[in-house]
Amino acid sequence: MGKSLNGKELGKGILQRKDGMYLARFTNRFGKRQVIYAKTQSEISKKLREEQYHDEKQINVTRKDMTLDEWYDVWLSTCKMNCRNSTKETYATHYKRIKDELGWRKLTKLNLITMQEAINKLNSDNERNNSKKILVDILNKALDSDLIVKNVAKQINTVITKEEKNEKRVLTREETETFLSMAEGRFYYNLFELALETGMRIGELCALQWSDVDLKGKALSVQHTLCYFCKDGKYVFEMHDTKTNNGKRVIPLTVRAIFALKRQMVQKQEIMLAGKEPLSGYENLVFVTKNNQPTQLFLVKECLGVIIKNIQKENANFKHFTPHTLRHTFATRAIENGVQPKTLQRILGHGTLKMTMDLYCHVTEDTLFAEMKKMEQKEA
Repeated sequence: MGKSLNGKELGKGILQRKDGMYLARFTNRFGKRQVIYAKTQSEISKKLREEQYHDEKQINVTRKDMTLDEWYDVWLSTCKMNCRNSTKETYATHYKRIKDELGWRKLTKLNLITMQEAINKLNSDNERNNSKKILVDILNKALDSDLIVKNVAKQINTVITKEEKNEKRVLTREETETFLSMAEGRFYYNLFELALETGMRIGELCALQWSDVDLKGKALSVQHTLCYFCKDGKYVFEMHDTKTNNGKRVIPLTVRAIFALKRQMVQKQEIMLAGKEPLSGYENLVFVTKNNQPTQLFLVKECLGVIIKNIQKENANFKHFTPHTLRHTFATRAIENGVQPKTLQRILGHGTLKMTMDLYCHVTEDTLFAEMKKMEQKEA
């Protein structure tokens, strides 16, 4: 039993120092001697009860002298427990960039200069920004857990090389027709056309099932996204719900979209008649590979790349684009055709109108000239 300076019994593990400060000690579930300080007897008793309760209920998730690597493992398994496995893989990618420089350091020894030097060594401002976001979140949770007193990662500068942000690629109407003409007959032609007619993400298209499609009602329902990622050293498919409730939506189908789906239905039947067995749990997918397996972004990109190269043989000025360009093109074309922004927001599955307008709606050069002609008409 500890005593105060005047000889009063304070309770097990509590004592008063010569400078008047109270301290309490106990051994936590990690086998570490934990020391707590307070200015008054009532405060030290309260703090000790709280720490012992946290220890008993396993709320205290770590030791006080943890390294960043050790805390990252706790952060990922505890604070990000409900994240998708594919999202955790993304976190791991961003963290690995700074792991060698910072992972071995103790949380309490991390400082702005040390972290800034590690960030400076990365290849681009984009990499720096992504790794900073992870570091800030990791240390925010460390701050909340009383492992550090300040999160100086927030002050890290990520703009070093000052790369110019490229304007998002959007196909003009002419480019769209050129692309579809060259894509016709290719294995993923129907997927490309449906992307241009609905604005769906590639992961959503890969996850689309025939039960989500209502051809009579001329609509489809977006419920899931298909993820393909490395899990325990092996690449696997997982069907996930959309990231947000806004992502779950009904999209009305245009005539071209309906034709694309009908063609795809025939293509899928031909694959099945050829005796290609589907992967268990994925029998009802709309878009599959030639072997009736779930498809994924890499394969779609590969097919897209071949089509673009063929276009460039005839037109060297035709610029490369990614599958996500089809979503940007849909959004831009929708605004050009008079679709109301709030309606477009619903179709794209965005949480805010700002995201829809700032990120997905662009002014193509042909539209720019067409709009300026309106000024001439008014003057005439």
